[in-house]
Amino acid sequence: MAKLKLDLHDIYNKEREIDRALEEIIEEAIDRKIALVEIIPGKGSGQLKKKVLRFLMRKDIKNKYHRIDKDSKNHGRLFVRFKH
Repeated sequence: MAKLKLDLHDIYNKEREIDRALEEIIEEAIDRKIALVEIIPGKGSGQLKKKVLRFLMRKDIKNKYHRIDKDSKNHGRLFVRFKH
């Protein structure tokens, strides 16, 4: 199964870049009909993961994907699943 991966470690403190990266990877998944996007906010304090989840819960974003799964073995990782 094809998947896209977005590692946010390098831009963890750049709010605008995080939003842009998230928007771009979601649009790319839709355009290329990719079923799975792996987002790695990292473990840290959990603030970045909360920010990513808030972004994904926005009404304009939420209607673009099917569901979000949290990795049960690694809490620093999220999976966004798409139905095309």
